[in-house]
Amino acid sequence: MAYHEQQYKKRLSLAQANNALILLVAINLIIFVILAFLEAFYYMRYDSKEEAIHFYNQNVVTYFTLPAEVSKIGSRPWTIFTHMFSHTGFWHILGNMLWLWFFGYIFLDLTGNRKIVPLYIYGALAGALVFVLAYNFFPALKPMLHNAQALGASAGIMAIAVAVTTISPGYRIFPMLFGGIPIWVLTTIYLIIDLAGISVSNPGGHIAHLAGALTGFLFIYSFRKGYDWSEWMNNFFDWVGNLFNPDKPKKGKNIKQELFYKSDKQPFKKTPNITEQRVNEILDKISQKGYNSLSEEEKDILKRASQENQ
Repeated sequence: MAYHEQQYKKRLSLAQANNALILLVAINLIIFVILAFLEAFYYMRYDSKEEAIHFYNQNVVTYFTLPAEVSKIGSRPWTIFTHMFSHTGFWHILGNMLWLWFFGYIFLDLTGNRKIVPLYIYGALAGALVFVLAYNFFPALKPMLHNAQALGASAGIMAIAVAVTTISPGYRIFPMLFGGIPIWVLTTIYLIIDLAGISVSNPGGHIAHLAGALTGFLFIYSFRKGYDWSEWMNNFFDWVGNLFNPDKPKKGKNIKQELFYKSDKQPFKKTPNITEQRVNEILDKISQKGYNSLSEEEKDILKRASQENQ
């Protein structure tokens, strides 16, 4: 087993700190706490709530959310990634983290630990791309282009939800209710709500969710065809993580040779079995060539045979 595979094999339990699902939830919560702290700071700084919210959004939130205007993205390119981990409301973060934990737990159970982070990122990036294109090309959304901003984990979560459903549509939840509810039912309701919500409110957000859902389906479809979209990303994460990993074998060293072929001591000592035939062969050799002709191994056998006969 390769070195990196051994490292990831240790991460399959939800109780471990390196679990990918816990990592995703932790990043989202940490950024939420940072934003909440800064929001509280602005509330304390200004006289009115309206003024505090205005400057908080202008000076803080803007640098975490993804704008729909391409020119603004050019001046704040990091928002392509920060928006997928950013939430500004308690119910927003609570709902998304519950869904992430629910679908993410099942996804880990079905696929292991190495695919959930890449899928989350792919889904969020697909949602971001479609979000920007929608506000720039759909006539109904163009008037809102200047103020449109994307934030939240919903597109990435939708990718995970649809991926789980594609892998195992009959996976049952709440088994205490008439034998359980197939997960495809829950995912279908989720998709219908997003589809129906486009014409009601937050059209860009609902379109981004649907783009994430399509990404989740394509991710699993491609994997079944032999194309693993997560491989290059995991290799990159491994490389970055091992830059500061003292346990990683140094480049250019052959661990097998270092431990076995270049060691001062033998890894084990061979102890031959004592048989009557073997002892007779050694005695015949002594009678023909003398005791000094015996090897160390043969002398040891003879010595052990004499001790056993005492």
